[in-house]
Amino acid sequence: MSVTRKSVTAASVLLLAMGAAIAQDKYPTKPIRLVVPFPPGAASDFLARTVGQKLGERYGQQVVIDNRPGAGGLVGSSIVATAAPDGYTVTMVGQPHLVNTLIHKDPGYRPFDDFASVTEVASMPNVLVVAPNLQVKSVTDLIALAKAKPGQLNFGSAGIGSSSHLAGEMFKSAAGINIVHVPFRLLGDVFTEMLAGRVHLYVFPLPAVMPMLQQGKLRPLAVATPKRAVAIPDVPTMAESGLPAYQSDSWFGILAPAKTPRAIVAQLNKDIIAILRDPAIKDRMLAQGAEPVFGTPEQFLKLQRDEYARIRKLVKDIGIEPR
Repeated sequence: MSVTRKSVTAASVLLLAMGAAIAQDKYPTKPIRLVVPFPPGAASDFLARTVGQKLGERYGQQVVIDNRPGAGGLVGSSIVATAAPDGYTVTMVGQPHLVNTLIHKDPGYRPFDDFASVTEVASMPNVLVVAPNLQVKSVTDLIALAKAKPGQLNFGSAGIGSSSHLAGEMFKSAAGINIVHVPFRLLGDVFTEMLAGRVHLYVFPLPAVMPMLQQGKLRPLAVATPKRAVAIPDVPTMAESGLPAYQSDSWFGILAPAKTPRAIVAQLNKDIIAILRDPAIKDRMLAQGAEPVFGTPEQFLKLQRDEYARIRKLVKDIGIEPR
């Protein structure tokens, strides 16, 4: 090959690389779809709308919140797993994203191979809440009632394998009581049944139930974290309530499809962290029971891998069989 031809080839490669870099520098050039695998009102929905609004303002592009509930989060995660890896489809997930791959024989996605981690967004306490007509004022009262009426009380969840299901099973085990699991698809149905007194208790991620607590419609007994929640400071911890062995919290974070360009993942990570560091956003999240938490994509991936190992043991202990 002549020197001139080599020079032309090298220049062409350089121009192509520059063009790709410029294209990435302009990201995003159209709306971003933020898939939420749970219905409006869920904790992940609150976080997605909080972050999505500010991300849209930052980019000058709309961030469309796309609620895709179903199968305890399986539907939403599957959609993102097969989406184009171009940065225009991302998702807000929590523990159910991992649990689904352990309780379904064919979940439709692999939790690590099919996704690129962006950043953790928040952690939040789970809070034990009871129906208004249940004549208990403390965790001790609830346990005593459940032991006096084995199999007659029930607890709701967002579906088999959901974080609320696992949290409820963990409470059942730690308290040594016999209560019946009742799964739901929609959060609104849970509230309807609890207000009617047909569902007796539920372990909620705090943001999902904050409006009902603020209105005094449901009664919180304890938060399942070592310290009290800023949003409900008068509610004791499980340890203060005589059940120190029971701890349960929830985490949420952003994922993109696997093979999303590293430059785009890095940009999303940087910009989402900037949003979470905003004092106004932090105050808004804390008021609803969520604490901003963030880090590198690698740190979020490690969190998921550690959680996967923990949840796999929990699912086995509970006796949930893949279906």
